[in-house]
Amino acid sequence: MLITGAAGFLGGYVARQFSDSGWQVDGVDQNPPQAAPRRCLDSYHQRRLPDESLDGVIAETRPALLIHCAGRASVPLSFEDPVTDFRASSVATFETLDSLRRIAPECRFILLSSAAVYGDPARLPVSEQEPASPLSPYGFHKWQCEQLCAEFARVYGMRTISARLFSAYGEGLKRQALWDICSKAMQTGGLRLLGVGNETRDFLHASDIARGLEILAERADLNGGVYNLASGVQSEIGAIARWLLEELDIDVTPEFDGVVPRGYPGRWQADISKVLGLGFEPRISLREGVRGYAKWFQGEFRIS
Repeated sequence: MLITGAAGFLGGYVARQFSDSGWQVDGVDQNPPQAAPRRCLDSYHQRRLPDESLDGVIAETRPALLIHCAGRASVPLSFEDPVTDFRASSVATFETLDSLRRIAPECRFILLSSAAVYGDPARLPVSEQEPASPLSPYGFHKWQCEQLCAEFARVYGMRTISARLFSAYGEGLKRQALWDICSKAMQTGGLRLLGVGNETRDFLHASDIARGLEILAERADLNGGVYNLASGVQSEIGAIARWLLEELDIDVTPEFDGVVPRGYPGRWQADISKVLGLGFEPRISLREGVRGYAKWFQGEFRIS
């Protein structure tokens, strides 16, 4: 298999999951080799996608499966620099699919998409049948990538699928909600966050995401469709902040500024019945995952 974005947060978890399951794993990423999970990789190719030299990597590795983890994962940055987000997402996805079409058309392709395509859904839990309604350039570009997967499946007969990830987290993630909470609390001794605190997200640990992707690769009907990949449980950001503070042994009360950033939904909860039907089941509870994240963060904080 080939993983694009192999040196990223999720790419590393995917590499470990598939390597431990006996796959030969090759990786592509823009980061230098020392940033890659080399123990889990049979080869590593430093490329910033889109890049025409990806043809050579695919010709060399001849993957039976490609998991496309590459691309930006920031709603705020997509507002600030939509051109770069578009190239790293939509253009890179098209060129990767087209390389496979020409060189390894039998290769299965899984796109890491996002719940951002739903926007702020009117009904929860939200199923794959809900119309897309993105709120940000990031969400629109992920939706475009899904359409590209459908195009290459229907026009060229390639086996593709899009996995709509909700709120991924886990040890190693140095951005987004959990990192923000821990960083502010450890550095300032207080905690003031964006929003109002009752916003909800559907969190899924990265190790469960990697297992889910393996199940999709082996059992899903790769016909250009989509699958939600989440826990199916909505959790309030305020509650998670309190759990983290407890684990960090910091006795403060979280405060919220009442300002909801543009592009962010109020509430998220996925209907995961489709992926459950393939045998997927989340293994790491959010409370257990928060505990592990806090322990990991404390180690990182001491080192820095």
